[in-house]
Amino acid sequence: MVACGSPAGQDPPAGPADDLPSTAAIVEAVKKDDALAASLPSAVAGAGKLRVGSNIQNPPNNFYAADGKTPVGSEVDLVKAVAAKLGLSVEHQDMAFGSLITSLQAGRIDVTMAAMNDTPERQEAIDFVDYFTSGITIMVQKGNPAGIKSPDDLCGKSVAVNLGSSQETYAKEFQCLSGDPIAVTATDSDTQNQNQLRTGRVNAILNDLPTAVYVAKTAGDGEFFEVVDLAPINGGPYGIGVNKNTPELTTAVRKALQALVDDGTYGKILEAWDVRQGAVAKVTVNGK
Repeated sequence: MVACGSPAGQDPPAGPADDLPSTAAIVEAVKKDDALAASLPSAVAGAGKLRVGSNIQNPPNNFYAADGKTPVGSEVDLVKAVAAKLGLSVEHQDMAFGSLITSLQAGRIDVTMAAMNDTPERQEAIDFVDYFTSGITIMVQKGNPAGIKSPDDLCGKSVAVNLGSSQETYAKEFQCLSGDPIAVTATDSDTQNQNQLRTGRVNAILNDLPTAVYVAKTAGDGEFFEVVDLAPINGGPYGIGVNKNTPELTTAVRKALQALVDDGTYGKILEAWDVRQGAVAKVTVNGK
């Protein structure tokens, strides 16, 4: 089963949800690996489900279907496929991005999967099973009226980011060689950030490559935003977060995901969501 719900106090998640790729057959074809299932921690195996913490508002990684309740997206399909390989169902818990690591450390969830960058700082708190490669992308109004062509052009301008994200850290630490620093607005809502950009309250949004490309292609039928044509900034891996106290789960998730890479399931899912450019050939833990 998939259980979910918008956290109290957050805006309803936005996301084009009527014209979705057909991935159900890909996920349903995944077969349980009895040996991997037997290696799971007893608590997870006994529960029969994988509790997945996410921030469900980042298409195409994770967002809600047209019913406003069902999580969909490339990450949703991937974690369901991993769970199926381990003989588990999936229970999604939607929460603020900034609370994912503390919820994992407290044992309220088993893993996180929310387009979270695997960084050395975060590795001090949790472990990561790396499953995708991305980087920071600059999204602007259609036609790029602010003339932003590089990170240096953000100096003296207002930029929206997700609270607690790598984009927030990058924007706040960016060294402007001349002029004013970047004026950073951090929120828990992609919808709010997009509204601010559409109405000109900010000049740009910093987001991960898959999300920025998807939003630019779909919002307003592609008429609201565009992505600045430059290589992703600070490219690095997305990781499935796992509590350091459950190394057996980390190993089982890594092996299950590697099996999906090897048999082609992983590639089919990424291809369906048009994010194959971030695919990995080897699934690593903490980049190793």
